[in-house]
Amino acid sequence: MENGSDTQPTPGGRRNFLGLVTVATAAAGAGACLWPFLQSLAPRDSAAAHLPVDVDISTLPPGQQIVVTWQGKPVFITHRTPEALDALRDAGLTDRLRDGQSHDLQQPPYAANWHRSVDPRYGVVVGICTHLGCVPAYRPLSQGQGEGNWPGGYACPCHGSRFDLAGRVFRGAPAPYNLPVPPYTMPTPTLIRLGENPAGQDFDFSTILQL
Repeated sequence: MENGSDTQPTPGGRRNFLGLVTVATAAAGAGACLWPFLQSLAPRDSAAAHLPVDVDISTLPPGQQIVVTWQGKPVFITHRTPEALDALRDAGLTDRLRDGQSHDLQQPPYAANWHRSVDPRYGVVVGICTHLGCVPAYRPLSQGQGEGNWPGGYACPCHGSRFDLAGRVFRGAPAPYNLPVPPYTMPTPTLIRLGENPAGQDFDFSTILQL
């Protein structure tokens, strides 16, 4: 064997390969099929599956989304535009949401705010509809899906549940709760660490109301 010709991958490299599986936004329309695919990529080692996953968002442009796996679950990470943030703050939108103030335990306390995140610019939600577990499609722009004032967000292809870009479900949808927000922190402005709370926080994801 030649020196240096057969180096072994580091544990961190394995986690990056298995955990940082990104899916282009264009593939979001096939959301119902995406979930089993991402499940198949989850680490088999239960200890490895619970390690934090680092996601570099330095090249994620405004208005775009990536999908990564964390504990075998699809996590949507979205770079929200200033216009999207203005829409999330609109009182008229909040009135149309089932839990617009995030009172239900579907997120850590540090994400129980109008943008449901650590940094308003970046949305981080588990992409599993709280109705029957389908994967919603990313629809960031107003597209008139049933209503002329649809502001965009996430649309479940299975039974029509709709969520805004903070993962908050609209009234009248089959989904009973907002999309869950996982524990995460941002060690730097361009790095999201899934599965680790900010310093001084101890949120346990298993305590949420519904996945």
